[in-house]
Amino acid sequence: MKAHITRKRFGQHFLVDSFVIDEIVNLVSPTSTDRVLEIGPGGGVLTEHLLASGAELLAVEIDRQLAARLEERFAGATGFTLHTGDILRFDFKQLGGRARAWKVCGNLPYNISTPLITRLLEHADLFSCMILMLQKEVAERLCAEPGTKAYGRLSVIIQHRCDVIRHLDIGPESFQPPPRVDSAVIEIRPREDPGDAEFDRCLAELLRTAFSARRKTLANTLAGHVSAPDFARCGIDPGSRAEKLSVENFVCLAQIIYQRKPHGA
Repeated sequence: MKAHITRKRFGQHFLVDSFVIDEIVNLVSPTSTDRVLEIGPGGGVLTEHLLASGAELLAVEIDRQLAARLEERFAGATGFTLHTGDILRFDFKQLGGRARAWKVCGNLPYNISTPLITRLLEHADLFSCMILMLQKEVAERLCAEPGTKAYGRLSVIIQHRCDVIRHLDIGPESFQPPPRVDSAVIEIRPREDPGDAEFDRCLAELLRTAFSARRKTLANTLAGHVSAPDFARCGIDPGSRAEKLSVENFVCLAQIIYQRKPHGA
């Protein structure tokens, strides 16, 4: 079989480090009663271990050549389904409506990691956990604390609904071809409360505005949206900048804005 030619447009960097592979599988902890969504299986190094557990596995691969090889390699494997297509266009409704029914794992292409995580969060009620390999810089943003350079809109959005743990930092030598950046494995566990989609949109809009000019004070960036009494009600200094506020501070402001809107607006 011919060696696969990596495609830059798909952001392909294949994991070849057996230690890291084992660590990811251990974090997923697949069992025969689990249902697992694998994003970007590539050559199938994780797929093989996941199927060995007896778990039901749905793999989504955009590269048609790789998909054909996966079909051949795992033909007849119990519980294996392959979807060939772009995960950003994947219809998550086909996973069914059972809450927290799926585990997610994958080595995410760096060029789509942020929009993909955003999409996964939109369907977070379907997932019990997500074990994802990301560019280290993105992992830092997801786990960042207030007051740090990495803290921003994505940090607040994900920490509002999920617990996020950074487990493992990985160098370029663990991949073929080696990327030009370091990577990290993170664990995302959506909380059982699915939340309110309308409120989440309100929070996302507030964050877009607040972080649109990081050097400006909140009194300036949120003028017309939040008043001085609103800041006081949430215990926030209006002279602060966005990166200084906690997740709870932003949620408090968003709740005030949300309560002012006509129901369903």
